[in-house]
Amino acid sequence: MSGRVLRRALALASALVALPVPSHAHLVNTGLGPFYDGVSHFALTPEDLLPALALALLAGQRGSRTGRLALLALPGAWLLGGLAGLALPGVSSATALTTVSLLALGGLVAAEARLRPEWVTGLALVLGLLHGYLNGSAMSQAKLGALGLVGIVSTLFVLVALVAALVVSLRAEWTRIAVRVAGSWIAAIGLLLLGWSLRAA
Repeated sequence: MSGRVLRRALALASALVALPVPSHAHLVNTGLGPFYDGVSHFALTPEDLLPALALALLAGQRGSRTGRLALLALPGAWLLGGLAGLALPGVSSATALTTVSLLALGGLVAAEARLRPEWVTGLALVLGLLHGYLNGSAMSQAKLGALGLVGIVSTLFVLVALVAALVVSLRAEWTRIAVRVAGSWIAAIGLLLLGWSLRAA
């Protein structure tokens, strides 16, 4: 009797999994409203998440002052760029920009580059403005508006705060090496993306 029930349960589960669901090309629709759609978009989009993670790692490597500057600069620039994208929507994705972001920032983390705080802040501003513009354009096309953008920027703020603070607190040599390895993986993802884009061209 239990074997028959198990087979029926598996058949029912298989049927439910096979049901079609609507797909969304770029933005994630959680059904919880624009703010949470923005949160989930950032968390589930490697093109945005990985460069921001790399910049947070880089800022943390350079110390608490640089981490605080990046914490203000990156989300602020992302918000400004996003508002510009909402007002003047254009392209909503740029593979070349993502590739350059991953290669450059991942490489800097892997090399533990001794950049001055002003340089890291400048990188945060450029990254935020460019990726924010792309997000704003995508939000405009998906009719999520400024609330979706606020969700992205809020998630970005939390990510930079937590990651930069964690890296600043690391003291053991092996933990610093682990951060550099994470940077090398991000750069490697950039190389894979570059190869994929060249093959597709």
